[in-house]
Amino acid sequence: MTAPELAAASPDGFGRMYRRSFREPPTVPSITTVISQQPVELDGWRSYMAAKHVADHPELGQVAADPSKMRRLVRTAVDASEAYARSAAERGDRVHSYAEQLALQALGRPHRVQETLEALRERGEEGFARSVDHWWQAFGVEPVAAELTVWNHSLGYAGTLDLVARINGRICLVDYKTKGTSRDGRVKSLDDKVAMQLVAGMKAEESLVDAEAGTWEPWAHGEDPLLIAVAVGETEHAAVRVNPEVRRHHWSTFCQLRRVWGARVEAASAGRTLLPLAPPPPAALAPQPAVGQPPVGQPAVGEPMDPQPAAALPVPDHATPGH
Repeated sequence: MTAPELAAASPDGFGRMYRRSFREPPTVPSITTVISQQPVELDGWRSYMAAKHVADHPELGQVAADPSKMRRLVRTAVDASEAYARSAAERGDRVHSYAEQLALQALGRPHRVQETLEALRERGEEGFARSVDHWWQAFGVEPVAAELTVWNHSLGYAGTLDLVARINGRICLVDYKTKGTSRDGRVKSLDDKVAMQLVAGMKAEESLVDAEAGTWEPWAHGEDPLLIAVAVGETEHAAVRVNPEVRRHHWSTFCQLRRVWGARVEAASAGRTLLPLAPPPPAALAPQPAVGQPPVGQPAVGEPMDPQPAAALPVPDHATPGH
């Protein structure tokens, strides 16, 4: 993921946060940080990546008969999923950078299209750039703003939109997702969470004008733009739009997740959660029985309890004395 100018990692481990200017500290979470409060099950994927690392290792046949070498290989496999995730994130940054520079070029602003294209070529990733180009041409994209940072005061969050564009005369908010390729050569499908990300962007109240000066302006792109997510792969792109009928559901979920993030921050700042506990002083303790003896006031194991006197037993209403 790219790093917007006013975004910064929270020193307390609460994800990425935004500030209003370079002179102010971060105060609100990013859209992606809020969405990350939703649990995501990755155990299966991590296990698969670790197993794949072992299975694909060129020295697997040589080390299989040597327990010590096999253990070392297994230890390296533990980090395989994290290494793969970092690599995928860095690739995504390069693709996003290329798409941003393409928009800046179309807007007539200073750009680094060739530099970002070369960064992809050096790693054999030029296919992703071609997919961005094909999407751009097929949809007749007319950029309005690239990497636009937005702010919502009412709920308290901020984020950065990949692209605001006009397509077929309509304002669109666009989010790029770099995806892998399936066995049949098609780009892999997008996760539904991208809808929540775009809806949160649509609910912006302000957009950034100048990061250095910390100046903002009211959101100028309406409450009903077309929300588009583009899966960018090596072989092709696939564009989808968010169904207008489900927007409110994703917005409701996002609002709840924002409250979850806020509750976590409040709990962490309330003070230390777990405190050490020492036993009470000996004088405050009741006499302790010898090992194997019951506590004071209780019968020993196997010793019958004193029976309740017969006179104290209740007599049922229907019973007659002497019967």
